[in-house]
Amino acid sequence: MTNPSQRRAPPPVPVTALTGFLGSGKTTLLNRLLGDPALADTVVLINEFGEVGLDHLLVEKVDGDMMLMSSGCLCCTIRGDLVNALEDLLRRLDNGRIKPFRRVVIETTGLADPAPVLHAIMGHPYLALRYRLDGVVTTVDAVNGLATLDRHKEAARQVAVADRIVITKTDLLPSGSLSDGLIRRLADLNPGAPRYDAARGEADAASLLQAGLFDPARKIPDVARWLAAEAHASHDHAGHDHGHVHHHANDPNRHDSSIAAFCLTRDRPLAPKGFDIFLELLRQVHGAKLLRLKGIVALADDPDRPVVVHGVQHLFHPAVRLDGWPDADHRTRLVFILDGLDRKPIEDLFAAALAEARPDTPDAAALSDNPLAPGAAGLLAR
Repeated sequence: MTNPSQRRAPPPVPVTALTGFLGSGKTTLLNRLLGDPALADTVVLINEFGEVGLDHLLVEKVDGDMMLMSSGCLCCTIRGDLVNALEDLLRRLDNGRIKPFRRVVIETTGLADPAPVLHAIMGHPYLALRYRLDGVVTTVDAVNGLATLDRHKEAARQVAVADRIVITKTDLLPSGSLSDGLIRRLADLNPGAPRYDAARGEADAASLLQAGLFDPARKIPDVARWLAAEAHASHDHAGHDHGHVHHHANDPNRHDSSIAAFCLTRDRPLAPKGFDIFLELLRQVHGAKLLRLKGIVALADDPDRPVVVHGVQHLFHPAVRLDGWPDADHRTRLVFILDGLDRKPIEDLFAAALAEARPDTPDAAALSDNPLAPGAAGLLAR
């Protein structure tokens, strides 16, 4: 008989955050997804049942804050904060009070900054063991989206951190196609996120779910898709060529002019100590301005087994060491999305930390004595 203490913990449940500014069609998209059989065995956390049209989907009311949908998913209202709701789901699951679920979808309020939702998953020790962030899906109104991005910083941050962008209401456009201005704005804010047209039926569960690094259906993680480093690199190059960054900074009507996305690459493996220090200094000095960091890193101690890193502001997922490179590209690639910070301080910090950590550098010990550096080693799993 297996000792209960020796039982393997269940694999973490993927979580998708569905966000979008007021009036962007987020609830309409959620209604459509709730009827999709692909969401069977899914828990959907919403703010209020009344905001989502459930009448045509409702099978039965399980209790005061939970409904069983015809698609096979459970729909729950969020009472209290999100951490309590996610903990309560685990208690019900472990006690057998609800059927097992394979994923969670969280609908945020229209004015919400997505970061607190991501913090709830990444920053809580127990929740980080039982859940994993699969992706952020953001809706953008094709009719009013450009004006919304001009006026509301929250809308820009929602787009900037997205893994998937859903364009809504394109069927209401007089011209029948997206404006060049909105296309450019979305590409500036987040060149790596695929865009889907809801009116054309592109925004289905198959397109929006499984946006994270690890897909249970795949043995090898799809790093290229998750990281989208090439899209960031090519857009960053085009932006510098055409002066986009400088133009944005001088536009007084843009509330997202301070948001920048770019990619750093290195061909040679990095010193583990130096990269540890870089992550810790990045987190402590610039964490508030780091909307998101994704990366795959070659470390000199074991360059054949890369490390995957993922951070949101000052919080980082425990780094994951892969068994091998998932493709032929063995470069270190780090994608940054920043708010209120230019890329140069990041590049300077990166270069300084790695240079000073080289064993042949006379001042190699200096950075390790930095009071900000202790604890950096805990960010990497080696």
